[in-house]
Amino acid sequence: MKILIIYGTSEGQTRKIARFLEDVLQEENHKVVIADASDDPPPPSDFDAVLVGSSIHMHKYQRQVLDYVSKNVAQLNKKHSGFFSVCLAVASDLPEEHEEAEEIAMNFLYETGWRPSLKKHIAGALKYTQYDYLKRLVMRMIAKKQGESTDTSQDHEYTDWDEVRAFALEFAHIKN
Repeated sequence: MKILIIYGTSEGQTRKIARFLEDVLQEENHKVVIADASDDPPPPSDFDAVLVGSSIHMHKYQRQVLDYVSKNVAQLNKKHSGFFSVCLAVASDLPEEHEEAEEIAMNFLYETGWRPSLKKHIAGALKYTQYDYLKRLVMRMIAKKQGESTDTSQDHEYTDWDEVRAFALEFAHIKN
């Protein structure tokens, strides 16, 4: 199967997840093309399946991902497609955090009209060392509320790579 992976990222965790998905799918003998949504990615028309991923920041996905999906929604809805949403809230034990992440995803899908075959929420990372002073303070407050690390001297990754692998395999096998 020829698979396209499109992603949007702010601090790089979604890119890292997209690259991991690429590796897993290539191990399964799929041909994979990966592209950043901000770099004029290819249209879905030349692919058997498409995965699109974006991180949530300020309760929204990257604008380039929204634009890509909106522009290509007719083709995406005719193909096997999947959406992965990267959000720190997924690592939280608070049900309301998971509900909020789900609501943001559902609003995005409703707004674009996209109906992916598969959807997955993936925990992201706290990239304290990449944040400016104000963002580091805000993210530390959010992390404290969610019971995550408040040590701002280092980054903290919450992505469950086994879950990401399972998502990639499930996506590949639904089509086959």
